[in-house]
Amino acid sequence: MHDPVPRLPSLLEAVLSVGTDLELRATLQHIVDAAAELTEARYAALDMTDPGRDGLRGIHTAQRPEPPERPEPLESPESPESPESPELIVPIHVDDEVFGDLRLAGKRAGPFTDEDEQLVRVLATQAGIAIGNARLYETARQRERWIEGAAAVTTALLSGESAADALMTVAERARRLAEASAGVILQPTEDGGMEIVTASTLDDPGDIVGTVIEPGSPVLEQLLGGEPVFIDDSATDPRMTTHVRHRFGPNMMLPLQAGGRLLGTLALPRRRGGRPYTAVERLLATQFASQAALALVHAEDRHSRERLAVYEDRDRIARDLHDLVVQRLFATGMMLESTQRRSAGTGDADKDVHAMLGRAVDELQSTIQEVRTAIFALQQPPADAPTTFRGKVLREAAGAAAVLGFQPSTRFTGPVENRLAEPVAGQLLTALRRALAAASRRAGVSRVEITVDVTAPLPDGRPGVRLTVFDDGGAGTTVTWQSPL
Repeated sequence: MHDPVPRLPSLLEAVLSVGTDLELRATLQHIVDAAAELTEARYAALDMTDPGRDGLRGIHTAQRPEPPERPEPLESPESPESPESPELIVPIHVDDEVFGDLRLAGKRAGPFTDEDEQLVRVLATQAGIAIGNARLYETARQRERWIEGAAAVTTALLSGESAADALMTVAERARRLAEASAGVILQPTEDGGMEIVTASTLDDPGDIVGTVIEPGSPVLEQLLGGEPVFIDDSATDPRMTTHVRHRFGPNMMLPLQAGGRLLGTLALPRRRGGRPYTAVERLLATQFASQAALALVHAEDRHSRERLAVYEDRDRIARDLHDLVVQRLFATGMMLESTQRRSAGTGDADKDVHAMLGRAVDELQSTIQEVRTAIFALQQPPADAPTTFRGKVLREAAGAAAVLGFQPSTRFTGPVENRLAEPVAGQLLTALRRALAAASRRAGVSRVEITVDVTAPLPDGRPGVRLTVFDDGGAGTTVTWQSPL
């Protein structure tokens, strides 16, 4: 047995080297390299007892090339691939658990000695401490990243994003934190399934959005029950039934649940062959999903309160317009009509005044109609899909405004809500849509007027509805559509 003292400086150097880095993967590589250096082994490997715990796969190896004067491939009889090759195997313990075995082979100067084993055991003891510290550091770093991510999501959601943008924010941030191939949001469907409504991917999401987990799927009961689901390989797991499952490997499907209410599921699949999720990653991602769901609910409540405030303010404006502006306009119109009747005469001057008053009355009536239309639009709940015919016409006009660059003027004559019914209303909306599209394609259009009149009879005398769309492009264009009621 050789005296280990002459190799003490090398041992101290090796012990110090394994603790120089707090990143786990780098620490493991330092251990393997130091063991090979200390024993003059051409091959060193660290076989981990539970590779999935730390998200590290395979064996961490360090291969020492032979000096130029003695070239010899690793596939020599002394290489670990050869059953005759002597090996030195020393376990590494971390917190009273076996982390793995440090395995060395191919010593250049003969077989491994007792001295080599003593040195490697000292190194393994220090390695266990270094691995424990690296684990703590990595866990703390991961926790910090996920906490910062959850805070960023909460800030973004409470800043007033739309519902679709809010879901994308959650999916995008979670994908990056989890180092996943995709971040996917699923929501329950009316028939009892779940549908992918948002997807953040490194590539084009393509046909991922819209993918449905059909009722009866083995995984669906857990998802709808608000339980997390952890999958080792999406492509081969029998619980996965979607047509996109073959693209992915390890997966976490986490409930977005707050206050007993299930908003959906956050799925974070990795690519086929990707490293499995560790227990720490699963815990942190589950906590992130819970915080994100709470932020989504708060954002939704805030948005509802803001909408209610806007609706109340618009309702007040509508009442003021009706009670003050319309009534005054109506009274002014009555005064002008009375003056027009009194001014009726036979002189040319009287006829001119009479005509001017008539035009003023017409303009006032048109203005009253416009104001009443504006009042009706103000009384509609913001961002809601309109259910009334007037609301649907105004929605078409608003859609055209985005293309035209200005708001078309809209006027209703007669009780359109009472006299128009399906399918006539649907046909009119189709005709309106086509007329507005045609107007948006014409050059020089700066004014569009829409009139819906349910008091205009058809040429054959039957009661009917008439749609007129006028635009001032070129010499002016008028599109007329009519139908019996």
